[in-house]
Amino acid sequence: MVPMDLDRIVIFENREQQFVYLREREGTRTFPIVIGLPEAAAIDRKVRDVKPPRPLTHDLLVSVVAALGGTVKAVVVHKLEEHTFFAKLVVEHDGREIEIDSRPSDAIAVASHTHVPIFVDESVLDEVATDPEPEDE
Repeated sequence: MVPMDLDRIVIFENREQQFVYLREREGTRTFPIVIGLPEAAAIDRKVRDVKPPRPLTHDLLVSVVAALGGTVKAVVVHKLEEHTFFAKLVVEHDGREIEIDSRPSDAIAVASHTHVPIFVDESVLDEVATDPEPEDE
């Protein structure tokens, strides 16, 4: 598993598809994931530290996990199948790790709310990641 950081969010208000870019924490590889506008807006709000007056969906999810005695520990993008990414929330509860199937957009939104690490399986990176073009001198 490769540690990744949220690199940027690209929001087009006139389109349904938005993009989040993940960048390798100790490297140069990066790749986009297509997400919906509500998830992009939720991630953007957290990144910009905008606090809504009431809890939103991802806040609710994190609160429910905590109320049930669990802690979100990580997000893992573990598979790419037919141009669709698959992710998991890793939750610790009573000393054991539970992996919960998640859309990457929701998992990344939860990560932005909880500041937990994001990991991507090396096989996924091998398939989709690119290195930035070297700058001309």
